[in-house]
Amino acid sequence: MPVVRSADAVTHEIHGARFVSYATPLTGSRELAAWRGEIPPGTKAPAHTVSREEVFHLLVGELDVTLDGRTARITAGDTLIVNAGSTLKVENPTGHTALTWVTTSLGLEAVLADGSRIVPPWAN
Repeated sequence: MPVVRSADAVTHEIHGARFVSYATPLTGSRELAAWRGEIPPGTKAPAHTVSREEVFHLLVGELDVTLDGRTARITAGDTLIVNAGSTLKVENPTGHTALTWVTTSLGLEAVLADGSRIVPPWAN
């Protein structure tokens, strides 16, 4: 039975945020990836276009999210659906770390505005 203990989750840091991966091929997942995101105060992650759909659920805090040019404030308990091909930008304008839970299918890639590709190890 594949149980991923919190102590065994792998942590990655990129663009000022921390990603703690739980469901990956290395932990036994065959189709989905899931991770907890920790977004510190003042973080302004760059806009990126995703290749796979993401379900982005805010567990704690508040974030400003811009999805395909439309900005909204989301709060704990809100869920953002990010369709494949959409461009997402996330900012934490508050004084507290926001915690998210994100689920996507394996193979996710993100493309930044300058054309550079990010292949997140926690989603592949």
